[in-house]
This record gives sequence, structure tokens and C-alpha cells, in this order.
Amino acid sequence: MNAANGVRWEDLAHFPELVPHARAGMDPRKLLYLATIIEQGSLAKAARLLAISQPALSKSMNRLEEDLGMKLLVRSPAGIEPTMLGELIYSHARHIRDEMDLASTRLKGDREQSRMIVIGVLPSLASTVIPLAVARWSAQRPDVLLRVVEKIQVELLLGLLRCEFDFIVGQTEFYDFFLDGLKQRVLFRDRLCIFARSGHELFEQPELTWANLARYPWVCTVISGPQRGALEKLLASEVVDNPRHLVECGSIDFMKTLISASDHLALLPAHSAVDDVKEGTIKALPITVPALKRDIAVIFRERAPLTDESRSLLAHVQEVGSEFSCV
Repeated sequence: MNAANGVRWEDLAHFPELVPHARAGMDPRKLLYLATIIEQGSLAKAARLLAISQPALSKSMNRLEEDLGMKLLVRSPAGIEPTMLGELIYSHARHIRDEMDLASTRLKGDREQSRMIVIGVLPSLASTVIPLAVARWSAQRPDVLLRVVEKIQVELLLGLLRCEFDFIVGQTEFYDFFLDGLKQRVLFRDRLCIFARSGHELFEQPELTWANLARYPWVCTVISGPQRGALEKLLASEVVDNPRHLVECGSIDFMKTLISASDHLALLPAHSAVDDVKEGTIKALPITVPALKRDIAVIFRERAPLTDESRSLLAHVQEVGSEFSCV
């Protein structure tokens, strides 16, 4: 990605004539103008919002199109709309604006939001443990703005190394090439269970084997996700092939709904399905092996130690996670 304008070269491959201009750099201000015009659907409305004259805004867009050598905006009965290339540029211009707004918020240091914490968490933790911990913590720290981002483990680690997060909460197992410059501290022990719908025929079988379980369809987190890695390791240790029928997704709610409505199985943390089990829609199969446990830890950069606000939040995460571990 070009740091100056946020445009990915793989996206620009669809527009080879644009690449030389993009590499020369685009004016970020013009990109923000473009985003506002597309969102407002009108040069006049955008000009008022941007506090500049309409002729000046029109000239700025003409210059941007000339620089790129391609049309970005067209007039329609509904107003001004983006071309296909305009849509591409807009998606990145909006990202630039969001990042600028975030930077502004963090630098203002105003009374209401004088501090900000950005954390990354696994989707399974975001469904129960993290929101409950935040509910307890936020009552004590109303002056801190918290931003929570859900990603799979490998994306959390990459984001941490890119300084996108102050810290992440994930599993302790990660690849060796991520270790340099990172520290971790275990917060609690997570228990994984294999869930199925309550009326699943597997509950009627006297003995469950991994070979038998692998014959059923499974729903797993996207590749590199922690639950999928655990499943593959379990099956490999039992010399059992991976299930032939797999559905991948990044949503815990999607996984639980699919389980309850079909014969699919899923490996999920016990805490992520507490309410569903109480409602009777899904149940954990009676399988217990040491491999169905994992450590959840806070991971942070050595050069960016945890602040008092972060340690306070993590204390609540540890507390809530430990409570669920005992359920």
C-alpha cells in the first residue's frame, strides 16, 4: 500500500494506465474532497460542508481527474455519482479520512475524551468475555475512549506489529517470526467444546470417536483462525483426515446459528455459547481431552508497556475469563 494515498497496487492492476500516476502520488486533500462529493451527491452540498466555493471544488476535481487521466465522477438524474474507478478511489479516501479523524481524536486531549485505547481481540472473546469486562471497566473509566477491533489471531499479531493496537487479547500460541519485540502475559484458561444442535444424532451414540465426528459437516473460523488450528491438530493426533464438508466464517453468531439449524459441528470456547446452551438450542458433546484447553493472554509490544488504564481493563478481562473457566 502506498502510504501517501492508501491505494493498493493489486487494486490498481485493473487500471494499468492509472499506475504511473498513482505512484507519482495523489493529493490527499483532493481525495477527501472526492469522498465528500460522493457522499453528498452534489457539488453544492459538498462545497458548503467543506467551507469552500463550488467553483474551487469543481476545479479541484477536474485537476484530480486530469492527474489520473480518468473520469471519477459523472452526472446522473440523482446527482453526481462515482464511476467504477471513482468507487475504488472513494473506498480508500474514506479510510484515509477515518484514520485522520482517529488521529485527531487521539491528539486533541479534550476533557471528555482525553485518552484512547485501541485493542484487538479474537471474535470468540468479543462475543462474551470482552464486552462483560468492558461493562465493568467503563463505569470506572468514563474519560477513556475505547476502540475494540475483532480479527483472527494472525491478523491481530500483524496489526500489533504495525502499531494499530495498544495491545491484543488472543491465544498464547503464535508463530515464531512474530515473537521479536512482543511480550505476553496469560490472563485465563479457555475451555473449548464441540457443539452440536440439541437433537443431534451424535448424542444418541454410546461412544464418540474423532473418525466419526469427522464424517459430519463442520463450521470453522477462517483459515489461520485459532479454533480451526485446534481442530486440525486434534484430528491429526488421532490420525484422522479433516472433514470433507467445511464452512468457513469469521462470525461466532453465524457459527452458532448454523449449528442449531443443521447437523454441522463446531469447536468453540464454552463461554461463547453459555446463553445458547441455556436456551437449549445447542449442546456440548461429551468429549474431554487436554487439547481442548488453551491459554488466553494479553500480548503487547516491549517498547509500548501497558498503561494504568490498560492494566485496569485487563484485570476485568482476567476476572471475567476466570469466572467462565469455572462454569
